[in-house]
Amino acid sequence: MYPVSEAFLRAVRENTRRYYWTGKITTKGGAVYPFGYEDIVKGSGYVSAQCCGSAEIELGTVYAAEMGVTLFSQIDRYTLDGAKVELFYHLRVADGSFEEVPMGIFEVSEANRRLHCLELKAYDYMLRFEKSFNGFESVGNAWAFLELCCKACGVEMENTRAEIEGMPNGRELLSIYPENDIGTYRDVLFFVGQVLGGFFCINRRGRLELRKYGAEPVMEVQGRHRFSSSFSDFITRYTAVSSTNLRTQTAEYYALDTDDGLTMNLGVNPLLQFGLEETRRQLCENILNDLSVVNYVPFDSSTIGNPALDLGDVLTFSGGQADGEQVTCITSFQCRIGGRQSLKCVGKNPRLAQAKSKNDKNISGLLNQIEAGKVGIHTFTNASAYTVAEDNVRIISIEFAAKEETHVQFFGQAVVDVRAVQAERTASASGSIVVPFPAAEAGAGSGEAVGTGDGGSGADGGMAGERAGTGGNGDSTREDEGRAGDGSGIGGSTEDVTVEVELPVTWTEDGKAVAYVTYEFNDSEILAHCPAETWGSGKHILSLYYPIDNLVPNITNTFNVYLRMENGTGEIGTGGCIASISGQGMAAAAAWDGTVTMEEYVSRFAFGGGLGMKGVAGEMGIETMELVRKSYTDSIGKALIGAFGKPIDLA
Repeated sequence: MYPVSEAFLRAVRENTRRYYWTGKITTKGGAVYPFGYEDIVKGSGYVSAQCCGSAEIELGTVYAAEMGVTLFSQIDRYTLDGAKVELFYHLRVADGSFEEVPMGIFEVSEANRRLHCLELKAYDYMLRFEKSFNGFESVGNAWAFLELCCKACGVEMENTRAEIEGMPNGRELLSIYPENDIGTYRDVLFFVGQVLGGFFCINRRGRLELRKYGAEPVMEVQGRHRFSSSFSDFITRYTAVSSTNLRTQTAEYYALDTDDGLTMNLGVNPLLQFGLEETRRQLCENILNDLSVVNYVPFDSSTIGNPALDLGDVLTFSGGQADGEQVTCITSFQCRIGGRQSLKCVGKNPRLAQAKSKNDKNISGLLNQIEAGKVGIHTFTNASAYTVAEDNVRIISIEFAAKEETHVQFFGQAVVDVRAVQAERTASASGSIVVPFPAAEAGAGSGEAVGTGDGGSGADGGMAGERAGTGGNGDSTREDEGRAGDGSGIGGSTEDVTVEVELPVTWTEDGKAVAYVTYEFNDSEILAHCPAETWGSGKHILSLYYPIDNLVPNITNTFNVYLRMENGTGEIGTGGCIASISGQGMAAAAAWDGTVTMEEYVSRFAFGGGLGMKGVAGEMGIETMELVRKSYTDSIGKALIGAFGKPIDLA
């Protein structure tokens, strides 16, 4: 915060205030044009500044502040090229006097004349460092490089030599060799700012100042001081830094003992490329110590304004939805002349630290710079479950690249829970059946016979009884005749009769599901090898292998595996697929090449009772680098129209 009196701080927190703005324009020719509050078109003036981008906390930044204003003035606009504009804020304090706060010094970049007004847009002295750096070989500490830049660009340094050299990396010897990515003096400032663990800005006196993120709040913003506000539900904090070493073509990672926060990616810093490994480690650990104080809640708020606030000021918010115990930091602001002040703090969510985008990987330079001769490996595990049916489902997708022409091998394995369609079987069963049948001479030797009728039938039975009695004990009586007349015709013994029969039999049994695998390399289906498996219901392991020869170096390749099933379905759970591609000279992850792929799938639907459509798929792909392609394709499956049931192929 710009140093102001306690009376100013009390007055700026009051419900009402009296203030006014003034300014002064000084041309290159030495002409001075002062202007007052009444000369500023209402709502036209602003001052905006930032020290970070729109997404996350950054180190070494060199953003320029911007000023815009429209004046009721007749100044010749052709004399204002490169003119200096100074702004001042005046606030009435308790004793009735007005305390002045400078709002910065800017240089005019645009001056537009309207009928009665003059529109000005200006930037601070940071743009002066946009001068070409000659790239000569140089060695020195941080102060030496800052002094060189300020002298070459005509800007004074706010920090003293003792302050810079008193910082953790302030006395370390840094080197710049001709082979570097430095284009301007502004680039030099950026890399020096990273080494010192801070960011640069032009202060209100027009001097270059290095600031660091802090933890001590300078003021509290209460609910009655805010028109609107939005606070994140997480705290941005850093527990590691990463820096790419071009000599070894690897990224060096340094973390605190408890590494559960974000990682600050320093990229390729030319000042951190040379020296002993212990020196690089010490430099990066010192940067991490400066960065570890970041413990901010990202926010966006519109306030009544305090023009004394600066970039890097730590605040606390209370009232409303704010948590008074947490702190935040101003990473950007816009102060409207005669209006509100907008404050903002950016930051990423540490819970998403592991979900790095391809762009993050490209900047880090970690995975796509494996030295030739070493074996690189890229692994895949599915993060979502798949249901496999009669349509192809992509179960594995791996992107990779190689630094040289080589061959790689693909290995994969999937656990598939199969449900085969139950099959109904019908057959005929034939065989012999033995049926017991009464014997024709059932009464022999027993002395008894049973008649099968009355009247005449009984007489016949009596005669049979006599014959049976004679064969038995030789005693024939009327009782035999009576039994023969009253009998039922069932003899005392049976005779087995064999009968040939044939019966229809129906049953249900587990069917056989067939799984078909399709390999796809760089959007081209591999027709030479199409594995297939036949399974019953239950869990099965699908093992996959494919060699890729003559791999073209330095381009992004994609290997996909599709699976479909007939006569059944399959379920692959989360983590059920594991795969890898490995080979010599291969990067473990390819840099993003600009490919954007979008897919859209629509399940089966019908129009009334006539038109039925089975799936609509859309895909759009855009590639850059070596393979330049812009395309859009649509495909529609077979459709059944009306009651004819005639498939029409619309693909």
